[in-house]
Amino acid sequence: MTLSITVMVKLLIIGLLVGIVAGLVGALCGVGGGIIMVPAFVMALGMGQKMAVATSLAVVVVSGLSGTVNNAVNSDLIQWKVVAVAALGAAMASWYGTDLMRSLSNLQLQKGFAILLIAVGVRMLLMKG
Repeated sequence: MTLSITVMVKLLIIGLLVGIVAGLVGALCGVGGGIIMVPAFVMALGMGQKMAVATSLAVVVVSGLSGTVNNAVNSDLIQWKVVAVAALGAAMASWYGTDLMRSLSNLQLQKGFAILLIAVGVRMLLMKG
């Protein structure tokens, strides 16, 4: 696949901006950044939902590792026993979740993602303190 200079520059600029925002939000809020990356990849780069989700997962590996190393070296904030147990569950669920993701249509994934974001947002707005 050959990309024109214009497409490569667009990809570089949008990719860097999305990565910066997702990394910052991820570090500040403890989220993987997918809530930023997936919609940005779909809307700004024209990816299908499946490709955006898969690409976001790959980026999260790198950004999560960077943030984890920084926290491990410069603080005692990480509860490693929780990491071990939660990571095991997350790894198993992610393996099967990616199979499920590939079996759904892009439209089904987009709607499910939107519903999840709305539900979490409403729940956060209704929380006290």
